[in-house]
Amino acid sequence: MAKRDYYEVLGIQKGATEDEIKKAYRKLAVKYHPDRNPDDKEAAEKFREATEAYEVLSDEKKRPLYDQYGFAGVDDQMGGVGAQYSHAFHDFSDLFGGMGGGFGDIFDNIFGGGGSRSSARRRGGPTEGASLRYDLNISFKDAVYGTKADIHFKHNETCESCKGSGCAPGANRRTCPTCGGTGQIRRSAGFFAVQQPCPDCSGTGTKIDKPCKDCGGRGVVQKAKKISFTIPAGVDDGKRIVLSHQGDAGENGGPAGDLVVILHVDSHPIFERDGQDLYCAVPVSFSQAILGADITIDSLDGKKIAIKIPAGTSSGKLLRIKGEGVPVAGNVARRGDLYIKILIQIPQRISGAQKDLLQKYMELENPTTNPKPVTLASLD
Repeated sequence: MAKRDYYEVLGIQKGATEDEIKKAYRKLAVKYHPDRNPDDKEAAEKFREATEAYEVLSDEKKRPLYDQYGFAGVDDQMGGVGAQYSHAFHDFSDLFGGMGGGFGDIFDNIFGGGGSRSSARRRGGPTEGASLRYDLNISFKDAVYGTKADIHFKHNETCESCKGSGCAPGANRRTCPTCGGTGQIRRSAGFFAVQQPCPDCSGTGTKIDKPCKDCGGRGVVQKAKKISFTIPAGVDDGKRIVLSHQGDAGENGGPAGDLVVILHVDSHPIFERDGQDLYCAVPVSFSQAILGADITIDSLDGKKIAIKIPAGTSSGKLLRIKGEGVPVAGNVARRGDLYIKILIQIPQRISGAQKDLLQKYMELENPTTNPKPVTLASLD
């Protein structure tokens, strides 16, 4: 496959400045770096292509040759396929150093540097504990009207023996000899050196002479806990309830994380929900539908609701009962509506007397024997 023009690869004009070249390459390096796109051959090729273009255009000797002779002017100097791109950046700190706005921290987060949280750990400062997730199934009725819930879970609590220090009595922390207290080690990744948390000190930069026997030097111990909380009325399936500071304990005096409860609402055998409205179907006899009737049904909360079936009600008609739906979350005084879908039941068997009466009714009705078809849409 033919090579693309180096300026085209970086997306810059031929007269681009050194800063413009560096900025363009930096953008592509972030997007296509192999550590960010594992096992992606296309990304790896784009990364190699961008690096090769940068190697030439950022070199004060190679760029004039390329501008004058094209690829022929620099092929000999590139050293073939095995070139190590000697002029390209060898370290992310070189490539992204000196940038304002904390870009270096952002890049650390992308490639595993750990960002501010890891930096706090390396400095030995307080760090927030991890937030935990708890999935809770609740009934349809409890989601509509709210309820109290008790849950049992396990989380990390600050070790009482060492008060979170991780040290046994009389023991001290010392600088990790492997990383020299930085909490990071570097591994080679081609012409880049990628930082990773030190395996000996887990990125803290320190090691304990004698760890606490109760927590093993972690400063936290796992314990079971029970917590009660209120599920408000009107919650939906998938609702997140955040219980602040009920997650894992923080390190070095840092705050605990949160416990995030995800609600999963069970279906109901009769009622369905659409936002703040409830729906159900109610069967009535054909005589009730024709003549009209007063009926009573049980609501979701067991209350008796009186419903008036208007004379001449057709099957599938929706009747609205105002204020008998789902309470509005945060304002239980407001509620949606209950919609009743009328289903007219046709008896499968009738007595002789019923048949005689219906025969007389049909003679009086004199229905057509040549009905005109209608569209299905007209029935909605």
